[in-house]
Amino acid sequence: MPLGPPSSAVFIQNAAPGFISTPGRTPTSVSVHPVALFSILDHYLRRTDAQERVIGTLLGTRSDNGEVEVRSSFAVLHSETAEQVAVDMEYHRTMYDLHHKVHPKEVIVGWYSTGSNLNTYSALIQNFYSQETAPHQAIHLALNTGIEEGQQPGVQAYVGSPVGVNPKPENCVFVPIPCELRFNDAERSGLDLLTSNLSQTGNATFTNPTSDLELLERSLVSVSEMLDRVLSYVQSVLSGEVKGDAAVGRYLMDALGPSTEDLEKGEFNSHLQDTLMVSYLANLVRSQAEVSSRLALVKAS
Repeated sequence: MPLGPPSSAVFIQNAAPGFISTPGRTPTSVSVHPVALFSILDHYLRRTDAQERVIGTLLGTRSDNGEVEVRSSFAVLHSETAEQVAVDMEYHRTMYDLHHKVHPKEVIVGWYSTGSNLNTYSALIQNFYSQETAPHQAIHLALNTGIEEGQQPGVQAYVGSPVGVNPKPENCVFVPIPCELRFNDAERSGLDLLTSNLSQTGNATFTNPTSDLELLERSLVSVSEMLDRVLSYVQSVLSGEVKGDAAVGRYLMDALGPSTEDLEKGEFNSHLQDTLMVSYLANLVRSQAEVSSRLALVKAS
């Protein structure tokens, strides 16, 4: 979205005389909610043909241990040419004021961009958002859509680090930090519905949301398939066909219990019996629902 001459854009390479060094705690990890990712992808789909990438503001919360939680985002108008980059600061601050009235606990934690190209303009934008998040460091979320040939889709988080004795805004190194997708149980059904539609490329119809019983059935089937894969892997390691991975072994120990004593005491069997009981009750409820619906049809006829 090119910005016209009368706009409120500021050419940010001239906005600050030097790099803004924030003394706040360096973020150690970033967790992103699906709503923020969907907002970024929607912004990317609505871009103009002249735009190579889009940028926007990330909103969320910070914890005392350095973890940053990105809960939402909004688009920011900007323009990039071979000579300069401009960001509509008035639009950015107006959108933040409106969002802050609805979600007062969410603050600016950084910015996002699409693509994997981190250049001088990215350093200038990082410097601008460092002023917005001071005294905390701003994070940069780079979302690669995977459209370009030879690149894989994914999300990577960065923090900016100044370079040089007298660092300038354009002299910045982006240091990657751990990033993960986080969602609660209420959002799981929506994500499963979206991913199921993506896998059905030949079917253009929209799938209706599933019921609670169907979700429980899918969860049990998924758990059963994962247990089969784990059992097959353990048997392959014990037989010597596959070299064992220490990390996988630790994960299995954490899942089954801190020691083998839990297995000997029968705690794993009790958990398994609980799972089978839930499966039995789900099938029983499904059968009762079918019987009641058929009785209702018989009475109606």
